[in-house]
Amino acid sequence: MIERAEHIRNWLRTNLHGDPVIWGVVAGLSALSILAVYSASGTLAYRYSVATENYLVKHSFLVIAGMVCMYYAHKVDYRYYISVSRLGLLVSIALLVFAYLFGPSINDSKRWIVIPILNQQFQPSDLAKLALIANVAAMLARRQTRITTANWTETLLPILLWCFFICGLIALSNISTAAMLLGACLLLMFFGRLPLRFLAILLMVGMLAGGIAMAVGMRGKTAIARIERFLDRTTFDYQTEQSFIAIANGGLIGKGMGKSHQKNFLPHPYSDFIYAVIIEEYGMIGGLTVLFLYLVLLYRGMLAVASSNNAFGGLLSAGLSFLLALQAMFNMAVAVGLVPVTGQPLPLVSMGGTSLIFTGISFGIILSVSRGEIDPRLSGGVKNVSPQTGNTFRAQSA
Repeated sequence: MIERAEHIRNWLRTNLHGDPVIWGVVAGLSALSILAVYSASGTLAYRYSVATENYLVKHSFLVIAGMVCMYYAHKVDYRYYISVSRLGLLVSIALLVFAYLFGPSINDSKRWIVIPILNQQFQPSDLAKLALIANVAAMLARRQTRITTANWTETLLPILLWCFFICGLIALSNISTAAMLLGACLLLMFFGRLPLRFLAILLMVGMLAGGIAMAVGMRGKTAIARIERFLDRTTFDYQTEQSFIAIANGGLIGKGMGKSHQKNFLPHPYSDFIYAVIIEEYGMIGGLTVLFLYLVLLYRGMLAVASSNNAFGGLLSAGLSFLLALQAMFNMAVAVGLVPVTGQPLPLVSMGGTSLIFTGISFGIILSVSRGEIDPRLSGGVKNVSPQTGNTFRAQSA
């Protein structure tokens, strides 16, 4: 038994590189995901007259597939993502337009593409988020020593254009995702030492893109109605009311695994409101533990800003970590009634399709950056040097 345990530890040391804390937290949240989705998908199975185990097997497969993608993504030198980020953006634009024009309409929104043969839905916004963060990080890294001297057309205009098109196209059918992506880009520009006036310009451009999308897109009226209902504290949305009941039922220690009652009444308890189901079954202790784990992921990802051996790695890790943590915070905030209903899944936990794959890839890239801090061959062996320009990078402190 001792020899087997030692063999497993040696295998982990040999094959799993990068930040061990991130590996542990992702594994823990993935295990929780399988348990929570199995419990919450009972109503879905009843609706379609299939066995709950069908969803358990499918979701477990997708969780494992996400972990496999995470493993292989962390094996790749993160600097490789510079060369594919622009291609990813071009493909994302084409897919976003195709989904908006020809994708299936679900809940009055067209944000999916059905993959032939596999019959699996794919959200182009998952690819667009990853590609835009990588591309903005690369553009900022290339301009590190010229930010204060270069004119705004050279430094800011390319970032503005990409953010306008990508965030605007996403906002046509998913306003909350576009807003979070814009927030992550603003954070990257802050850490990339761009002047505050540039951040203000990007914010105004983002608001312009969002306003146009709300006026001509599918979700404008829905977003306004949700905000109005949220501000009217005399009544609550049906989803919010059922979420409150679930949280109240959970108390401190919860009702026990698989014993949620409100999962039978909550809309989408396996995705949008899975955090309420977790609290009902595992109590406030379980809910706070999940919150703590996401804060740990954010902290470990943000460490790269101060310790990364080059500008691109630090910005890339920070942008992806912030975006994933922000999405998690939105999901949990909706469940407890702190923000209007947004329909954001809980990363690594909610039942999903390709979103689990892209979340795994994102964490794999973050691990690749942290792996570069350990292996000098992935960082050029020189402290704080940009791989594109050889320029020293010093992150702006908050």
